[in-house]
Amino acid sequence: MTDQTRISVGLQFGTQPPLNTLRAFLLGARAMTLDSVMVIDHFQNVFPTSIWDRDLTWLAAQRDTPHEFFDYQVLAGYLASRVGRMRLGVGVTEAIRRHPVLIAQAMMTLSHLTARAPILGIGAGERMNLDPYGFDAAEPVSRLEEALQIIHLCFSTQGPIDFCGRHFQLHSAPMDLKPARGRVPEIWVAAHGPRMLSLAGRWGDGWYPATVVSPREYAEKLAAVRAAAVAAGRNPAAITPALHRFMVVAPSEREARAMLDTKVVRAFALMAPPSLWRQAGVDHPFGERFNPLVDFVPGRYDRETMNAAIAAVPSAVVAEGPLLWGSRNQVVARLRAFGEAGLRHVVLAPVSGLVSPRAALYSLWATGRIARSLRRTSPGDGTSAPLLC
Repeated sequence: MTDQTRISVGLQFGTQPPLNTLRAFLLGARAMTLDSVMVIDHFQNVFPTSIWDRDLTWLAAQRDTPHEFFDYQVLAGYLASRVGRMRLGVGVTEAIRRHPVLIAQAMMTLSHLTARAPILGIGAGERMNLDPYGFDAAEPVSRLEEALQIIHLCFSTQGPIDFCGRHFQLHSAPMDLKPARGRVPEIWVAAHGPRMLSLAGRWGDGWYPATVVSPREYAEKLAAVRAAAVAAGRNPAAITPALHRFMVVAPSEREARAMLDTKVVRAFALMAPPSLWRQAGVDHPFGERFNPLVDFVPGRYDRETMNAAIAAVPSAVVAEGPLLWGSRNQVVARLRAFGEAGLRHVVLAPVSGLVSPRAALYSLWATGRIARSLRRTSPGDGTSAPLLC
C-alpha cells in the first residue's frame, strides 16, 4: 500500500434521539481519530413501522418508532463545536425539500463553526422523503444540476445572483454570506448512473456513491467521473473518490455470516441495486423495474408483504451486494481492494449495531481499528484475508 493509496475513514451515525447517544458516538469518533462524521437527512427510516419490533432489532425496545429524526442542519450546528479536527458533513441531502440557496447558506454557516471545510453530500433524492410529503420528484437529475450551479454561485459570487432555469429562478438575489477563509464547503455528489456521474465530474469536489458493489465497478465509474471533469476543463485529481458503505463486522467471519441471516440485515439487503438481483437470477420482490435506492417508500408495505419480501432475499444478494461484511481484517482487505481502484475516503455505517447491544459496541470499536489499519502503508497487520466479493 503506497502513500497514494491510504484511505481515510469517516463514521455515519443517525440523526435520531436521544441526543446523548449522538454525543457518545461523536466522542468515540474523536477518540478513534477518524477523519469525518456524517449525519443523514431523513424524514423516515428504511424500516416500515409495520415490522418495527424486537423481532427485527433490539432498538425497537428503546424507540417506539423508527421514523423519529432530528433536522440535520440544526443538529450539525450543535455538533460543529464538538467535532474537533474531524470534518462534519451530511450524507446526503437533496434540492427538492430544500432550496439550493438554503442549502448553500447552511453549509457556509457551518464552515464558520468548524475547524475544517464541511462536506455537502447531495443526490437526486429518494421517494421515501418526498412522495408522502407532497414534494414533486419529477426530473430529479436536471433539478440537481441546476441546484449545483446555484450552490457554486452562492459559494463564490460577489453581489446579487441571477439564474434562470427550469426549476429555479433567482433575480438579483443577494447572498452575501461567504464561506470562512480556507473552509469552502466541499460538494460530494452521490452518483451512480451515467447522468449523475457526469454531474459529479462537472460540479463535484467529491464522488460519494453508496451502491457500487465491486472494486472493478468503482474503477469504471470513477473513470467516468474523471472523464466528465476533464471535458468540463476541471482537474480530475481534485475530486475526492469517496464511498459510503453499510458494514457488518464481527470478531470472526463465522459470526459475521451469522448476522447476515438476521432479519434486520436481510431487510437492509432489500436496498441492493437492481443489477445484483438480476445477477442472482431473480426479480426484486417489489417488481422487476423496482429501484430500491429511489423507489422504496416504507409506508406502502404492510407486515405480511415486508416479511415475505425479506424471506425472499437470496443469500447471494445479501453476501455479494454493497454490504461490507466480515471480520475486521477481512473488511480492511476489501477496502484496500477499493483503494487500489481509486478510493480515498470511506464513510462506514455499522448496521451490525442493529443486531444486538454487544454487536453495536464491537462495531464502533472495530471502526477505529479499521481506520488505523487503513492509515498504514503496508498490510503487515494480518489483513491479507481473502476478499469477500
